[in-house]
Amino acid sequence: MREFLLGLRLLFGAGRGNRIRFFLMAAGGSLGVCCLALVLTIPQILDAHDGRAAARQPRSASVQPAGSTLVLQRTDPYGSKAFTRVFIAKGTKNADKLPPGLKELPDPGEVFLSPGAADLLRDQPAVAGLLPGDEKGLIGATGLAHPDELFAYIGTTRDKIADEGRALKSWGYSYAPFPAVEPSTLTYIRFALGSLVLLPLGIFLSVCARLSAASRNRRLASLRLLGLSTKGTQRVNAAETVVAALFGAILGLGEYWVLNQVMTRTGLPSLRWYPADGALSVTTIAVCLIGAPLLAWFVGRASARDAAANPLEVRRTAAPRRPTKWGGLLLVSGLGIVVGYCATGFTDHPADTLGPNAFLMPAGILLTGLGLVLTLPLISYALARRLARTTQSLTLNLAMRRNEVEPGSTMRVVTGLVLLVFSASLAQGVLIQLEQVTRPSAPVQDYSIPLSSLTSRQQHEVAGVPGVRAHAVTMESWTDPDGSADQPWGSAVVAACDQFSKLVRHSEGCVDGKVMRLSDPNAGTGQGARPGDTLPFRIPEGDRGKTLNITLPHDVIAYSAYDPSAVHGADVIIPPSALPATASPEGARYVLTSSSDHAEVRRVLDGIAAVAPTTAVEPVGVNIEGLQQIAVLETLLAVGMIMGLVIGTAAFVVSVTDRAVERRAQVTAITLIGARARTMRAVQCVQVVLPLSVGLALALVTGKLAESCYLITGGSEIYWDFAGVPVLALAAVGVAGVSAVGTLPLVGRRIDPELIRRD
Repeated sequence: MREFLLGLRLLFGAGRGNRIRFFLMAAGGSLGVCCLALVLTIPQILDAHDGRAAARQPRSASVQPAGSTLVLQRTDPYGSKAFTRVFIAKGTKNADKLPPGLKELPDPGEVFLSPGAADLLRDQPAVAGLLPGDEKGLIGATGLAHPDELFAYIGTTRDKIADEGRALKSWGYSYAPFPAVEPSTLTYIRFALGSLVLLPLGIFLSVCARLSAASRNRRLASLRLLGLSTKGTQRVNAAETVVAALFGAILGLGEYWVLNQVMTRTGLPSLRWYPADGALSVTTIAVCLIGAPLLAWFVGRASARDAAANPLEVRRTAAPRRPTKWGGLLLVSGLGIVVGYCATGFTDHPADTLGPNAFLMPAGILLTGLGLVLTLPLISYALARRLARTTQSLTLNLAMRRNEVEPGSTMRVVTGLVLLVFSASLAQGVLIQLEQVTRPSAPVQDYSIPLSSLTSRQQHEVAGVPGVRAHAVTMESWTDPDGSADQPWGSAVVAACDQFSKLVRHSEGCVDGKVMRLSDPNAGTGQGARPGDTLPFRIPEGDRGKTLNITLPHDVIAYSAYDPSAVHGADVIIPPSALPATASPEGARYVLTSSSDHAEVRRVLDGIAAVAPTTAVEPVGVNIEGLQQIAVLETLLAVGMIMGLVIGTAAFVVSVTDRAVERRAQVTAITLIGARARTMRAVQCVQVVLPLSVGLALALVTGKLAESCYLITGGSEIYWDFAGVPVLALAAVGVAGVSAVGTLPLVGRRIDPELIRRD
C-alpha cells in the first residue's frame, strides 16, 4: 500500500508534463476500452433482436375448436426488407393472451403497425393494399426485433382465414424463427472481430501504458538507488499505470454510453437497435474495469523490471540487452500450425473445423499474430546491427545505431500498423468465406412478379430500374380439366432475342419476330409437347376472355439457363408483337434480371418496391431473411475493420508523439554538434520506415498464410487468395508512406539547449 501511495504522489506531484502524460494515457486507454465494449456488446445486441422476435411468435394448433382465436402469419418481401403481417380473428378463447408490444388484440378492420410500417404507409399510400383496415395504434418496442422492422397485426373475421389460420394457444418460443445471424456464422464473426479488434487493442493498451517509458524508468531507478526494494519499485510504476488505466476505463465506458445513444438514433446500415439492447452489461463493465487495469499492471511491472534490477545502467543510459527470442518461438509455433493446415490444401482431404481443429486453427492464427508483434524488436535489432556495421551513409548509420540501442522504442511506433495489415488479410478471408456460403450459385439474379399486379406503365418503370439488365414475360399453357390426360402443355417466354440472351447463360439460333421452340438439354420439356402441337394460352378479356394458340414450330433455339432461373425449362419463345400491348395471360409473370451482387440485389428490390409497393416480388432462389443476414454480417465486418483502423492509427499517433517527446534531448544534442535538420529528418524517417517495411512484408506473408489456413479449414472453394495480394500490397505501401510523413515533425526548427542541460 505504501508503494501505491508513493506512486500516486509521484503521479500528481512530478510536474505538469507528468500530469499531461497521465491524461494522455487515460485518453488513449479510454478509446481502447470504448472499442472493447462495442465488440463485447455486439452479441448482446443480436441476442436482444432474436429474443424479442421469439417472444412474439404465435404458439398455435391446427385444430380449430369453437370460439378459438385464429392467427395467420405472412412474411413477404417489401424491397430488400421482410414485411411480416399477422392476421388475427378474435374469438372467445385466448383473446386475452397478447403478444409483446400490444395492449389489446385488433378487432376486425383495425391494424396495429410498427413505427417503420407506419412511416412507410405515410410515404407510400399504396401500401394500404397490404394493410386492410384503419390504423389503431403502434406496436411497442418490446414487440419488435429492431426499430426499423416492418411488422403489423391486422384484425379480420374468422371466415377470411378459416382455411389457413391456426388456433392461438399463446405467444412466444425459446428460439427465433429467423435469427439476425445464424449461430454457425456468428462464430466466424466473433473470430473475425477478435482478430481485427482485440489483438490490436491489446497492443494499443500496452502502448498507452508505456508512454514516456524512458523518463519514468530513470525516475524509478532513482527511487531504487534511494533504497526502495525491487518489488516496491515495480509496484510504484504499476500503481501509476493502473490508475491511468482505471481512469481511462471509466472514461471509455462513458464514451461507449454516449456512442450507444448516438448510434441508436442514427443506426448502422442494415443494423439498428434500441438503447437498452446496447446497454452495458455487468459482464462487459467487469471485463473493462478489471481487464484494462490488469493489463496495465503487468505492463507496468514488466517495463520497470530493468529500472528495479539495474538502476545504475538506467540512470547512465547504458545500452540495453539484446531483445529476447521468446517472441520468435511464438511466431514459429504459430506458423507451424498455420503452414500445417495450409499443406492439407494440396491433399485430397483438406482439414476442417471439426474436433481439435476448432481450437488449433484459431490458436495458430492468434499465436502467429502475437509472435509477429513480439518478434519485431528482435528483427529490428538484428537488421540495425548488421546495416550499421556495413553502411557508409551517415544518415543510415545514425538511424541504425539508434534502432540497435532502442529496438523496442521504434517497434512500439510501427507495431499497430503491422498488425493492421495482418488483420486486413484475415478480414479478406472472412469476406471470401461468407461470400462462398451466401452468394447465389449464378452470376445473375432473377425476379418474378405477377403480371396482373402491374400496369403497363409500371412494367415499363420496373424494367428501367437501375441495375435491371433484361425483362420478359413467362406463362404456362392452359389445359382443359375435362380433356384427355395426355393433352400437351408447356411454358413460354415472351421476349425479344436480345432480352432472352441476357436472361440465359447461352442461346443460339434466335430470330426476332418468329415463334421458335426452345431446347435446353439440362431441363425437361412439356408433357407430350412435340413440333406441330398446339399450346393454348388463356388471355382474360372482360367476362369471356380469349385463347392464344401457339403451334410448336420445328425451328429450335439451343439455350442453357442459369440455375436457378425464372426461364429454366421454357419450351417456346414468343415475340412480344404476338400479344396485345395490354394483354395479361392467366398466371403470367413479369421477369427481370440483374447482377447477383448482394448490394445490387438490394438496390433492385428497393427500386421495384418504389414503383409497385403492393406487388409480391419473388427473388428467384433468394431468401429475404438470408439477404438481411448478409447485410448485417457485412455491417459487422465493416465496423470491425473501422475499429481496427482507428486502433492502429491511434497506436501510431500515440507512439510517434511519445517518441518525439522522449527523443528531444538526443535530437537536440546531435543538432548542436552540427547535424543539419534535413539530415535529422531523414534519420528519423529511416528509423521508422525501414523496420516498418520489414514488418509489413512479414505481415503480408504471415497474413496470407493465416488467411489460407482459415479458408481451407472453413471448406471454402478458394484456398489461395492471390487476388487480394495487390490490395494488401498497396495498403502496406500507403501505411509506410503515412508513417514516413508522421516522423517529419520529430525534428523542429528551434533548438532548445535546456533539453540537454543536465547532460
